[in-house]
Amino acid sequence: MREAIKLSLDNIDHDGGPFGAVIVKDGKIIARGVNRVTASVDPTAHAEVNAIREAARVLGTFDLSGCEIYTSCEPCPMCLGAIYWAHLDKVYYGNTKADAKEIGFDDSFIYDELALPLEKRHLNVVPMMRDEAIKAFEKWENKSDKIEY
Repeated sequence: MREAIKLSLDNIDHDGGPFGAVIVKDGKIIARGVNRVTASVDPTAHAEVNAIREAARVLGTFDLSGCEIYTSCEPCPMCLGAIYWAHLDKVYYGNTKADAKEIGFDDSFIYDELALPLEKRHLNVVPMMRDEAIKAFEKWENKSDKIEY
C-alpha cells in the first residue's frame, strides 16, 4: 500500500492525478499504475486500469487470478469493473470514494445512474439493430476454438 500511496504522491508532480496502484503476485509487485487521464488525454487511464494493463502484459494473460491490487483510493465504477473482469483476488484501498468526492473526483452520479432503468438515465441509451448484432454472438457461441474469458 505504501508503494501505491507513494506513486499517487509522485504522480501529482508529473502532470497526473493523485492516484496510484500496484498489483502483487506471490508477495511481489509485478505492475504499477498511476492516473494519466489528463497527461495522456485518455479518460480510461486511471491508476488501476493502467496497473491491470501492465500486469496482463507482464504475465502474458488477461486472467489475473492469484493477484491482488493495492490502490491509493477506493476504485471508481470503471476501475471496479476492470478489477472484476481481470479476476483479481482482492482489493486493498487507502482513501475512500467520499474522500475523493471532497476534492472533486465525484463518481456518485455513476453509481446513482446504474441503479436507474435505461429510460430514466441522463445518458440517452438507445438499443438498435439487435437482429443484426446478434449474429456476432451466435457466431461466437458456435466457435469451437474460442478462448473463454
